[in-house]
Amino acid sequence: MNHGGHGISKSALNYNGSKRTGCPANTNQNNQPTNRFDSSVVLRQLRSEMVRMTSVQDKPLDGYIITSDDDHQSLSSLKHGREGPSESGSVSPHDMRREFLTGFYGSAGEAVVTTNKAVLWTDGRYHIQADQQLDCNWILMKHGCTGIPTITDWLKNEFSNQSEARIGADPMLISTHTWQIWEKELEGSSVKLIAVPTNLIDLIWQVGRPKNNTYAAYPLDNDFAGKPWQEKVHQVRMEMELIAVDALVITALDEIAWLLNIRGWDLPNTPVLKSYTVITQGSIYLYGDRQKILRSVNIHLKTDGCFHADCVKLKNYADIWNDLRTMSQTWSKVWLPSYCGYTQGVSQRIYMSIPMEKRFAKPSPIIELRAVKNDVEIKGMRNAHLRDAVAMCDFFAYMEKQLEYKNAEWNEMQVARVVNEFRLEMDYNQGISFPTIAGYGAHAALPHYEPNERTNAIIELNSTLVIDSGGQYLDGTTDVTRTLHFGEPTQEQKEAYTRVLIGSIQLASLVFPNDLTTNQLDVLARSPLWSVGNDYMHGTGHGIGHFLSVHESPILLSYINDGGLVFTDGCSTHLKPGYFLSNEPGFYKAGDFGIRLENVLEVVEANSPMEENRSFLKFRDTTLIPYEPKLIDTNLLSPAHRRWLNNYNQRIRNEVGPELKKYLRMKGYEWMMKKTRSIPERGDVDLKYFIGHSSSNSFKYSHILIWIAIFFQIWTAGHTRLI
Repeated sequence: MNHGGHGISKSALNYNGSKRTGCPANTNQNNQPTNRFDSSVVLRQLRSEMVRMTSVQDKPLDGYIITSDDDHQSLSSLKHGREGPSESGSVSPHDMRREFLTGFYGSAGEAVVTTNKAVLWTDGRYHIQADQQLDCNWILMKHGCTGIPTITDWLKNEFSNQSEARIGADPMLISTHTWQIWEKELEGSSVKLIAVPTNLIDLIWQVGRPKNNTYAAYPLDNDFAGKPWQEKVHQVRMEMELIAVDALVITALDEIAWLLNIRGWDLPNTPVLKSYTVITQGSIYLYGDRQKILRSVNIHLKTDGCFHADCVKLKNYADIWNDLRTMSQTWSKVWLPSYCGYTQGVSQRIYMSIPMEKRFAKPSPIIELRAVKNDVEIKGMRNAHLRDAVAMCDFFAYMEKQLEYKNAEWNEMQVARVVNEFRLEMDYNQGISFPTIAGYGAHAALPHYEPNERTNAIIELNSTLVIDSGGQYLDGTTDVTRTLHFGEPTQEQKEAYTRVLIGSIQLASLVFPNDLTTNQLDVLARSPLWSVGNDYMHGTGHGIGHFLSVHESPILLSYINDGGLVFTDGCSTHLKPGYFLSNEPGFYKAGDFGIRLENVLEVVEANSPMEENRSFLKFRDTTLIPYEPKLIDTNLLSPAHRRWLNNYNQRIRNEVGPELKKYLRMKGYEWMMKKTRSIPERGDVDLKYFIGHSSSNSFKYSHILIWIAIFFQIWTAGHTRLI
């Protein structure tokens, strides 16, 4: 969501949007994309509600803003590319209001509907998709293109000739941070932002709307969480006491899940329960769907006869609004979490529910407490990544053999489906951590590409395949990207791959002081690309949750203000032991091929002399999956790079090898052993040795061994008879 200015003069802004395919429709009726949605009826219905005073509960509106988020700003904390390279998050199908109105199903986008215009803003991941799915009723604003106005720029220009324009929005679906920025940018104009208590999309979306799921929440055992929830609440209360607040209102679903050691099924790919939590020094309130709170959760949270500080009082989900108004009368100061990295903070409606003089805005204390994983969580994350490596090695071996034998054609959607199936077979797996990305050839050059029926490409042998995927396990969350090539790569492809690998190695092998800020780190990953005039327009790393969100605040490795993410007072920009984060540099040649490599790193203490108030840290690779040897130009690797690669490959053999054998994944084991051969630290490398013997040679050697065994058996039998 683009909230700020862009350095372009107002006169240069393009308020009419981008050129549309097949528009106007009346002259291009035979040139309409097959997946285009006719929004005429729903737009007419929405405009009727905008001027109906009983719906607005006020004077008619001149415009209405529709965002992509839900009541808890969940999309902002999921992995959807604005701050990372590729993955998309999603809200519950029940909350896909923008999708219902527009027919556009990309994960990011904001819409404005006036009495005679409809405009949608989306980023570079979805420019093509939005053009195809939006009908000609819509103006398309492509974030990232020159001269694109922000929402507030467009509104001010559109209503510049009116003395007053009332633009409505649902304050429950917009964070206070965003709401206040919009209000500030609209100051002095004729446009006024109006909080509309009833969502107008909900009024017209009555038929065919998906229902909220009914799957129950469940407790996460301390064997996985590593710490009782009461201890976590005690830590939060200590933070509250330090700043003398009476209550803390928690709206972020992943924070509630972490705090109370509960998980649920209310978001795709993120195991959370839709709920609110309020903490005071004497009480804990959980607001949720009572039908999803089974007996196991009641026992876990000690809800029976709860009359003390270390038990949880269960309340109905909608009771939060009355309770905030009534309970706040006895509170002097209320902590309302503010913006921090991927965390949007409380909604504008929550903010409005507390009297102005009692509001205290600061990032949630849970962000920092959760980011530092405890010993059990650290062990779990390591184990989850080992199991994930087993699944990925076995999948890569399977796919490579299938293509080698030419049993069937593979396409991008099949790759995504099958890699998910391999993960689902692993112990403790609870699904995927984000929709799997599989981009081949030109699609691999799109950092945010997701395959669909219309774009699904066949995997061939002359370009790269980027697979970006992850799993949710009871003991951890994984996120890994590997780039493959099933034919003979070009020198250009090899050089690009090797430079990305060198950047990844340089970051992973860094030893650094603990006062170094995260925005200073990713220059190491970029420098091999910078040296030849290349770069990638996304962050290098993000925090990883423990069986939670694949994007976790406060960690962001990026020297640029990536996608508008900002860090405020109380939002840490320093790494600490126990943090887990991604390391994912990339290279993208538009229309040709792409490269991305991603490992999850654990921050650990370095064995360096400590200074006063200063220590040194380093990284430990948690992801243990081989790189593709045929894509590595070893001439570009320094002795230090080669040593790191050899050590990394040896770790894979030592740690992943036994797990592959344990799970009887022998094809995956053989593939892994072939891909992890050591190379000399200096001099030329025999590429045949580096990539291992061919399958035909292995076939010959196995036959020789079989004949030796047969000869030995015959000789032994004959010798025995002679005796």
